[in-house]
Amino acid sequence: MAQMTSRERFQRMFEHRQADRVPIVDGPWGATIERWQREGMPKEVSYVDFFGLDKVAHIGVDNSPRFPRKVLEETDEYSVYTTGWGATQRTWKHAASTPEFLGHTVVDADSWRKAKERMTPTRDRVNWEHLKKNYPTWQREGCWIEAGFWFGFDVTHSWFVGTERVLMALATDPEWVVDIFNTMLDLDIALFEMIWAKGYRFDAIRWPDDMGYKGHQFFSPRMYRELVKPVHRRAIEWAHAKGVKAALHSCGDVNPFLPEFVEMGLDGLNPLEVKAGMDPVGIKKAYGDKLLLHGGINAVLWDDLEAITAEMRRVVPLLKRGGGYIFSSDHSVPSSVSLANFRAITDLAKELGSYE
Repeated sequence: MAQMTSRERFQRMFEHRQADRVPIVDGPWGATIERWQREGMPKEVSYVDFFGLDKVAHIGVDNSPRFPRKVLEETDEYSVYTTGWGATQRTWKHAASTPEFLGHTVVDADSWRKAKERMTPTRDRVNWEHLKKNYPTWQREGCWIEAGFWFGFDVTHSWFVGTERVLMALATDPEWVVDIFNTMLDLDIALFEMIWAKGYRFDAIRWPDDMGYKGHQFFSPRMYRELVKPVHRRAIEWAHAKGVKAALHSCGDVNPFLPEFVEMGLDGLNPLEVKAGMDPVGIKKAYGDKLLLHGGINAVLWDDLEAITAEMRRVVPLLKRGGGYIFSSDHSVPSSVSLANFRAITDLAKELGSYE
């Protein structure tokens, strides 16, 4: 089979057809990139090009309330600052870590109403110059182009309102929280409609909505069906009306939600977090003809070449059957993974993921 572009590979996987090989992508932490550069990867070269991974382009928009952004403290190790979402957070500069959230502006229905007034779909929320400059290159290089939607439970509790506060509100004041979900999605849709109207096309929408952790979910299947699923369904229906795919990133154990995902027509699911309780091979057997699986390669093993090689030889041949699979770790590549190990892993992924 002739060598394909990344776009052609992704398209075939979403159609549950074979390609020349499965797409291979991943997301190393910043600290991982620093390690690889110390070990010989040139700083001026993208890790995607250095390892010959598949090319995915992302279109982002700003659907935040646009609260003032300000640096509050800066050290060699971390930065503390406020965001457009009204959060105060600390980001560690040289550690593989998510931000530490120190405070939030939106804490109740009254502060939400004030924030909501700021969330209007204006053209300056799209980086038109970035699109104009890069879109032709994405097309020429055969990139898979994703529209980055930003809405739902996860981004509300972490980036916007606070975890405990949102979990309590789901039970005591669900209308408030659902209004936040829908307002975020409304703004996403309005802005990507502007982008589409200007002739910029994308192949899929993708959004993050982590709904599980190790062995459990943040809420029950009933609460998911009643409060979150209708918003997810609306995003999927909008994507399908445009003729593009819809993919969800949801960390943790989301096993009880899998039938709901399939029922509402979700096209792809990532990251299939093995260490949290997800079984990619079992999911492939149950839903592999309906749901594209992206990930599922246990990141805990990636610094042990013998262990990860055995795991890949066990699962990749099963996951790639009939298409419908994208190779990557089951979250992000940790800084414990050496340049040599990642090279060996991606080389083996190309070998095992081949359909020839």
